[in-house]
Amino acid sequence: MKRFAAAFLSVLFLGVPALTGAPAAHAEAGARLRVDLAELAPRVITGATTTLTVAGTVTNIGDRKVTRPQVRLQVGDRATSERGINDVLSGAVVKDTPLTEFTSIADALAPGQSAPLNVTVNLTGPRADRFARPGVYPLLVNVNGTPEFGGPARLGAVSMLMPVLTPPGKQSTSRGGAPSMTLLWPLTSNVPHVYAAPYGSPLVLADDRMAAEISGDGRLNALVTAAASAVRSNSDLARSMCFALDPDLLATVDAMSRGYLVHTDAGNIDGKGAEAAKTWLASLRSLVGGRCVVALPFADADLDALTRVHPGDQGLLTRAVTGGAVIQQLAGVTPQTGVLWPDGAPSATVLAALADAGVRTVVTDAGKIAPAAAGGGVTVQGSSVRLQPTDSLISAALTGVPTVPDSVTVPASTERAVAGQNGLGALAFRAGLGQTAGQQRPDHLLVAPPRRWDASPAELTTYLSQVGTFLSTGLVTPTGLPALLAADPAGPTVVDDGGQDPAGIDENVVATLSGVDDQATDLASAMQLDPTKRVKPDTVVEPVRLAELRGASTAWRGLPADAATTNAQAELAAISGRVTVSQPKQTIALASGNSPLPVYVSNDLPVGINARFVLNNNTGLRPEEAKDWFLPASGGKNYLLPVEALRAGRFSVDVSLSTPAGTPLGSSARFELTSTEYGAITIIATVAAGVALLLLASRRIYRRLQEARAGRDVVD
Repeated sequence: MKRFAAAFLSVLFLGVPALTGAPAAHAEAGARLRVDLAELAPRVITGATTTLTVAGTVTNIGDRKVTRPQVRLQVGDRATSERGINDVLSGAVVKDTPLTEFTSIADALAPGQSAPLNVTVNLTGPRADRFARPGVYPLLVNVNGTPEFGGPARLGAVSMLMPVLTPPGKQSTSRGGAPSMTLLWPLTSNVPHVYAAPYGSPLVLADDRMAAEISGDGRLNALVTAAASAVRSNSDLARSMCFALDPDLLATVDAMSRGYLVHTDAGNIDGKGAEAAKTWLASLRSLVGGRCVVALPFADADLDALTRVHPGDQGLLTRAVTGGAVIQQLAGVTPQTGVLWPDGAPSATVLAALADAGVRTVVTDAGKIAPAAAGGGVTVQGSSVRLQPTDSLISAALTGVPTVPDSVTVPASTERAVAGQNGLGALAFRAGLGQTAGQQRPDHLLVAPPRRWDASPAELTTYLSQVGTFLSTGLVTPTGLPALLAADPAGPTVVDDGGQDPAGIDENVVATLSGVDDQATDLASAMQLDPTKRVKPDTVVEPVRLAELRGASTAWRGLPADAATTNAQAELAAISGRVTVSQPKQTIALASGNSPLPVYVSNDLPVGINARFVLNNNTGLRPEEAKDWFLPASGGKNYLLPVEALRAGRFSVDVSLSTPAGTPLGSSARFELTSTEYGAITIIATVAAGVALLLLASRRIYRRLQEARAGRDVVD
């Protein structure tokens, strides 16, 4: 490993005693030193290994000075069970023994101060017995020190797995019964970056981070370049790899290659990644040409969330899982037919929708299948869909997520390179390295790295090189995904359909996407095909549907809901905003009380649309009963709205448009009006009211006269 790019801190809480023998009361509540590893060599110990080197820096991240910081390497007992591996992944304290003596790092470290860490140990001398047998060992970089107002304690540590193929100085032995291995290589963006991509308009990204991802040492470029180098140099590794592609990522980069804009608060600016997009797409095509490819859902959408946008209507889910044509067009390779790798385990509802959409095989986490398959595929009871499990232990190691939460005493490692090292250790263990005779091991290992694997180019290259070493030494044997899927599945199994995944998409996001989808459907129903443009209404609305898929991306989990729905709302606004009422430049004088109101409307859409005029703030004006107006495609026209003035003088009215079902179009325009006459209806109503008042008054007078006359007659 050439470089650990990100810092990892394995935090120890109050009550964990220092390994120097100090009592527990001297342990500090929380780590005070951050350990940044820059070198670990070798990554896998073989018979040719003579030394082990660990280098990096130690930084005081606390608010107190730490005196006498010192480092020691420690080795735990060889793992013999998955629980032992999980303990290391979760950061739990394991029994270990010193591999080196404590070495001074500095006299003292003030808050914020750093010092180099460098430890090299000879593995052919007295320390050789620490790795006496093949297996996977916990390796701990332990940093102790004495903070002000405290006692000696472990203040920082990094824990990882160290595979030992052959003890140092020993001859390798042949291995039998090695499982086969397939390695998935996912390519999807960190989050969807599209801000808006309306029909007929340039792509607008929310930021220009994608340009950085696909160039230089960017994450996506590193994944492509590392894989390209590895498959060229190792045919076995090339045979075992299958590339998982996100159709949305390919479509976005392809659009970038033709020029694009970046959204800012001050307005859209030109993007800078067009050339990088061309280069990256060319490199990707070269990498995957003629090789195994599987599809991810469009934008890696959460399929369960899509079923909840409109329960009973699986149109969005079908769009999400049928991106094979996009991959074939832009990557130049046909993905495995009917194979999909979604995030998470599919529910029974999702499986039914996938079957209807033509999906026959779903790659999923083995830990979520009951009973778990021993590396092979399983059928699902009551479904035609096959589940092909990935190895849960290896996936947990590569992502740094603890798989045994109840045993956690310190947070799990999420540091990128440490996770890569742990992934190698977990792979070696699952392949049988160091396991006792008779232990059950899988027949096949389907290795699935994190979907958004973030590691440096050097780390990815090292990881693939070490996996290649496992293949060349016979620890695992290469098998392509097509061969794996050709094997008969076991089963049947059942899937859990017990409700929403608590780690799934926020319900507020689902509700917002549902509202956007309703309005998009209404817009499409109000549109009409223009015979000269020949653009279908569904084509105009399609960017909104794709934006809904991006809004349901699993990448948004844990992020603000507003960020997830920005694209969908922007696409909807881009369509409705192209049908507008023009703002008058001067006051409009109504020649009579029944003069129509002239309104100029522009429709820049390539389709005609039925709309209604909406008048608000119209206390001085009475519109006629609402009716539908047809607005032709790509043009403007003056419309005369029948209205009646209710009073003379100067007043204003706000005019806007909506679809017949009420979806707003464009923005409202304020009309300043003057009127010197009332409308005929108003005059008639006024005269009628006057006549009625006169009749009522006459009747009252008549009755009083009658009563007075009757009174005189009584007196007489």
